[in-house]
Amino acid sequence: MRSVLLLFSRIRRLISTIPDNSRRLQRIQEALGRIERRQLAVVPSARFGDSEFRVFSQWGEDGLIQYLLDRVPTPNRIFVEFGVENYLESNTRFLAVNDSWSGLVMDGSQKNIAFIKADPISWACQLKSACAFITRENINELLESNGIAGDIGLLSVDVDGNDYWIWEAVSCISPRIVICEYNSLFGPTARVTTPYDPAFVRGNAHYSKVYYGASIAALESLGRSKGYTLVGGNSAGNNCFFVRNDLATALTQVNAEQAYRRARFRECHDESGRLNHAGFEQQLACIGDLMVFDLDRQALVKVSNVGRNE
Repeated sequence: MRSVLLLFSRIRRLISTIPDNSRRLQRIQEALGRIERRQLAVVPSARFGDSEFRVFSQWGEDGLIQYLLDRVPTPNRIFVEFGVENYLESNTRFLAVNDSWSGLVMDGSQKNIAFIKADPISWACQLKSACAFITRENINELLESNGIAGDIGLLSVDVDGNDYWIWEAVSCISPRIVICEYNSLFGPTARVTTPYDPAFVRGNAHYSKVYYGASIAALESLGRSKGYTLVGGNSAGNNCFFVRNDLATALTQVNAEQAYRRARFRECHDESGRLNHAGFEQQLACIGDLMVFDLDRQALVKVSNVGRNE
């Protein structure tokens, strides 16, 4: 009995250290990020695609953002990111903790926003968080009601669905850098997106969870119409990066085909909701009969016909 009580006592002591250890681990993450940042800064000839590193981003976006900040002046150090979940993994957290940027993050889950508000980052880094289900109808009102307008440093769009339509609708801000998620299953050249549905939820749209978003070519075209230059994509094959035309002269412009990468992750689910690790072609076949909006034809087409002449 005594040995059991001693075991429980040790477990309680271990559990009591978890929050402190979590903070320490985060500080280690931040320190490693600063080291990576300094290494990047001493290699001014580095190429965009060679500058990836990850601190809080899902893939190498932290490094790619820092690369752009060395070449794009950002006097208004303000960011906006939506679709952040609990914000522990995001494109802008390193900007807040390392570069002292302020910003607005939004997510549709009240639980996630409550988590963010309880996170020390909310008071330590001038971070504002808001619970909202974002649509093209409400995006500008949400930004303006949270005090965001005009020239800002960075916008990150990742809502797993209406990304194209929401970025198209944004008009009250003029971000210098824009990051937008693309769906690599739609290929490098076709200009397509899921049809606009203000209630679109990726998990409800199709059991596979790989039917969402827009092609990189659609986003390149949209960016061009809004005055932005495509400067690259990440190696994971899901995010592309734009810089406002008036600030892009020091950067190499690329087209959608050059920036495109097949996603290296396998996120397809089966009908029971389990991750099935399907390859690229299997994932594509899984959603082949679903419809996307073809911006060139101005018509709905099957995913299986994307990039083909009908």
